[in-house]
Amino acid sequence: MQTFSYAIGFDDAPFQRHQGNVRVVGVVYNGLRLEGVLSGQVRQDGRNSTPVLTELVRRSKFYPSLRLVLLQGIALAGFNVVDIRALSDNLGLPVLVVLRRKPNLPSIEAALRKVRGGQRKWALIQKAGPVEAVAGVYVQRAGLTLEQAERVIRRLAVHSRLPEPLRAAHLIAGGLATGQSRARP
Repeated sequence: MQTFSYAIGFDDAPFQRHQGNVRVVGVVYNGLRLEGVLSGQVRQDGRNSTPVLTELVRRSKFYPSLRLVLLQGIALAGFNVVDIRALSDNLGLPVLVVLRRKPNLPSIEAALRKVRGGQRKWALIQKAGPVEAVAGVYVQRAGLTLEQAERVIRRLAVHSRLPEPLRAAHLIAGGLATGQSRARP
């Protein structure tokens, strides 16, 4: 049975609306113990999130131990949509997108009509599969079952509904960007 003991959670830092790069933070956990932090940058509303995350993970000393990638939402830096199936294939690891609230997909699709490359980005969201309710959150997944996703969330969501790697990534990214973190991811 897969335990997903080593997991990395990614979140982006708060950012102002501008054309440029946004910091992304990855936090590595072994069970409930913080093991390390990675950081990089993706283009706001861009198309480079999948290759950037792939390289951040591949080049890290943690890659050989990792068993799971967690994302807080399918997009980083606005509408820089992660291709979770390609990320999973590139790394040979399952990818689990975790959302606190069910997304309003019709509103997202409408917003993407106004964004450069929006049709391609909407296709990536659809390719990620349905948004499913599990363990008090919503998920999209690549490379793991819904039952495995539920076990991961129940095991790693200690101080909120979000797994600790995502909660920590949110706090660290916020602290780096603004000088202090906000308590609730």
